[in-house]
Amino acid sequence: MIGLHSKRVLVGKELVEATILLLDGKIKDIVFGNVKPYDFPIDDVGNSVIMPGLIDSHVHINEPGRTEWEGFDTATKAAAAGGITTLVEMPLNANPVTTTKEAFAKKLAATQGKLHVNCGFWGGIVPANIDELDALIESGVLGIKAFLTHSGIDEFPNVEEHDLKKGLPILKKHRVPLLVHAEIESPHNDQHLLEDNPTSYQAYLKSRPKTWEDEAIKLMIDLCAEFEASVHIVHLSSSNSIKVLAKAKSEGLPISVETCPHYLYFNAEDIEDRKTQYKCAPPIREKANNDLLWKALKEGLFSFIVSDHSPALPEIKELDSGNFKKAWGGIAGLQFNLPAFWTKAKTKEVSILETSKLMSLNVAKFLKIDHRKGKIAKGYDADLMVWDPEDVFEVTKNIIQFKHKVTPYEGCKLSGVVKKTFVRGHKVYDNGKFYELSKGKVLKRNE
Repeated sequence: MIGLHSKRVLVGKELVEATILLLDGKIKDIVFGNVKPYDFPIDDVGNSVIMPGLIDSHVHINEPGRTEWEGFDTATKAAAAGGITTLVEMPLNANPVTTTKEAFAKKLAATQGKLHVNCGFWGGIVPANIDELDALIESGVLGIKAFLTHSGIDEFPNVEEHDLKKGLPILKKHRVPLLVHAEIESPHNDQHLLEDNPTSYQAYLKSRPKTWEDEAIKLMIDLCAEFEASVHIVHLSSSNSIKVLAKAKSEGLPISVETCPHYLYFNAEDIEDRKTQYKCAPPIREKANNDLLWKALKEGLFSFIVSDHSPALPEIKELDSGNFKKAWGGIAGLQFNLPAFWTKAKTKEVSILETSKLMSLNVAKFLKIDHRKGKIAKGYDADLMVWDPEDVFEVTKNIIQFKHKVTPYEGCKLSGVVKKTFVRGHKVYDNGKFYELSKGKVLKRNE
């Protein structure tokens, strides 16, 4: 038995003084009020906030096959340093991609001894694997990811409407969600700009207009209604789609939406040319657009906030050339999910409770693990994080734990310092140092 005490513990809807008693990976009890003498160690963290461990359901780790981009060891250390106790890994960028039962088995084998936080997995749908979906889902993936535009990885081609019409009934039968990268390419007047100005961020922004997202989202709303199957829109960036998504949700369609801290923290007007560390798809848009995303967040459109951590080798980010056309698209930011969000959220009167729901409980509900994760309650898993919402730090290379020290957050001064992270009661991270490693568990569907 060990205890964890603070004057600010998030229990239910309140921050209260309490001691959490941990035993065999679970929360055995919660004792309210002042810390009491016990015959086992008590870790008193003072006025720091103790919250449920964060859950990030959108992470690209790329192992096996592209471990030089990122791997389970470095990614899950970065997660622990960011207060994340559970993540879900995306099916592409690894080699093989997770589109078959056999590929999933290789993915699981690659995690051995390298999971420092808990980890679940998404499978993928591509035109050639419709007949593989039943076996893939039954092997334990938590849901299926689709791209409606080129994924960047040739082994993971995008699907079209007719593919989804074959796949959605299978997903509905298994009661798992379809996660959709919602962009459909179409001709537009600004297509030539990036060819002519490959180092211009504004040209890159115009090369992926909001209409690509908007048309894809309309299609997914129609398919969601037709098949009554759960559809989840990943990393929404276009504010034009807010109203149609809100209407679909109000009508009771099983559709949900996420966005990411980089769409809420950065604005296109502030991104300099040649700064390819900001390249992602869909792109970071203008302040007026992003202010509407914040408004939608306050009004309850977004189910949760996740990182879309998508790292790559520095050379393929084209940092030297600054070429947005050639650069790999993806934001590395897993470790800074909470402080990047909180830095802006606190100025918009988003509370610690709301932050915890958006970054833990609501994700647990989506993953159907909220009976044991996402809350501080008796009998729940002892997945906990300790942070100081008032403390400020600067992102520097020496504190970055993911594999390559390339992130648009470098140099940013962020509010909210993660102090400690506990995974199933094991102290994995404590003030910049790692302790009990390899304590994460694989999460499989229906286990």
